[in-house]
Amino acid sequence: MRSGGLMWLLGAGTSASAGIPTAWDMIWEFKQQLYVSQRRVSLQTVADLSNPAVRSRLQDFVTSQESFPGLDTPEEYAALFEAVYPSEADRRTYIDAKISGAKPSYGHVALAALMKAGHTKLVWSTNFDPLVVDGCARVFGGTGNLTTVALDAPDLGRQTINSERWPAEIKLHGDFRSRRLKNTGDELRQQDATLRDLLVGACTRSGMLIAGYSGRDDSIMSALEEALEHVSPFPGGLFWLHRGADAPLDRVCSFLEEAAEKGVDGGLVRIENFDEALRDLIRLVPNLDTAQLDEFASERAVVSSPPRITGNRGYPVVRLNGLEVTSVPTICRRVECDIGGFKEVLEAISAAEVDVLATRSAKGVLAFGADSDVRAALSGVSITEFDLHEIETRRLRYDSQERGLLKQALSAALAREHGLSLKRRRSVDYLSPTDPADPKWAPLKRIVGNLSGSVPRQTDLTWREGIAVRLEWANDKLWLAFEPRTLIDGVVEENRAAATDFSRERSVKRYNRQLNDLISFWSDLLTADGKEMRALNVSTGVDAAFCLGTTTAFSRRSRP
Repeated sequence: MRSGGLMWLLGAGTSASAGIPTAWDMIWEFKQQLYVSQRRVSLQTVADLSNPAVRSRLQDFVTSQESFPGLDTPEEYAALFEAVYPSEADRRTYIDAKISGAKPSYGHVALAALMKAGHTKLVWSTNFDPLVVDGCARVFGGTGNLTTVALDAPDLGRQTINSERWPAEIKLHGDFRSRRLKNTGDELRQQDATLRDLLVGACTRSGMLIAGYSGRDDSIMSALEEALEHVSPFPGGLFWLHRGADAPLDRVCSFLEEAAEKGVDGGLVRIENFDEALRDLIRLVPNLDTAQLDEFASERAVVSSPPRITGNRGYPVVRLNGLEVTSVPTICRRVECDIGGFKEVLEAISAAEVDVLATRSAKGVLAFGADSDVRAALSGVSITEFDLHEIETRRLRYDSQERGLLKQALSAALAREHGLSLKRRRSVDYLSPTDPADPKWAPLKRIVGNLSGSVPRQTDLTWREGIAVRLEWANDKLWLAFEPRTLIDGVVEENRAAATDFSRERSVKRYNRQLNDLISFWSDLLTADGKEMRALNVSTGVDAAFCLGTTTAFSRRSRP
């Protein structure tokens, strides 16, 4: 690597624009999980992590434990992560779930353009995601041009640098597909010796741009500090890109001050975000081929929230009975055991009389619930593995076991949140008011009249006003589809015709205005103002939490 060149060190902040949470975000999520599990309270009491009062309550709780590092200390993230997920396998599944479905942002594609032009030859990364690889695949037309080095093969890193096999990415904390990940205190302190030596050596031959990295883990900061002990560290300069108005960690400030004393060019550079920083940098590079980058930028649609249509005016639309599921669980419990199919799993849960939601897949029993309840339900079979399972976004595109489990959980969350009775029939769940006399159902009564009763001349048939719900994938999103229904109990073959006629009679005169009012009522109720809804509200094990968008889908009439 020739002196004067620039390499990059990427941290979690560079992945934020691709939908992956930063270490800072995850720290507060860990604090939230500890608070809920140890205080045994509802997650709803501390659900809004953007609320300063909630954060203050969580921090007071963590501080009172006296076993965790202080706020904003380098050790805080690792200590909390290990406390919430003691198992390495669970930590791996958690990380996999966080990066599932992420796509490269403008910054990653711009970085790939710099790599193709030879302006960037080596990228060091503390991230597990494949965003740099995906960005290069777009710009280079494939991944064959990029050498990726993870903890599985540190010697490959030495060979790559010695033979100048550029461009290259070296993952200091592992790759999401790797069996070796580093994310807790001991793991971060014991950074692979080969990769650490390579990083120190590279810092003595090249300059460095650091983006999205907080400086929290000791191993990498020690390597950067060790590089300053050499005669000519960072010959191409050292530029630490930092978001926000707050100062970096004390250790970062001390490192930059020492670098300045050593005569290293550069310093702290405040930026808005990774994408904007790369956009500005690209403009300064002459004769750069930006064809793929421009195409990528043009594909980025500007999305705005759809309006609610009111009054007699407005553009022609068809209102759809779908609510976007804006937040879904990314992990569930996985149990490998000697049990049959889905029917046997349900029978085991029923026999144990526990509150567990589960399905059967080739990978084992997938479940939500308190760990003790899951074990109790499966106590009669031989459990060989008990860990976490990532719910991959790609498997929600079709009627997979994971999507079926999420449908169970979302229906349970809606029933629990809104006082609804839940019945399951094949692929559709049915929800209806548990107590129709409750004043909360008065607006629904004004629309449809009575909410329950008996079918005339059929003493064995009773009916209830309610909805049928299911999960659907459309427009690259998951949707809760709901349909106002008259739900009838006691149907057998002999009275099926009478039940069908009664149901049709109640719905046949529900024209546009009444149907629109029904959709408005149910959508307003189900969304719960966008707040989080939990299926089981358990304090241990794995629960399922959901959020729904507050506006139903609309379809605008296409124009030529």
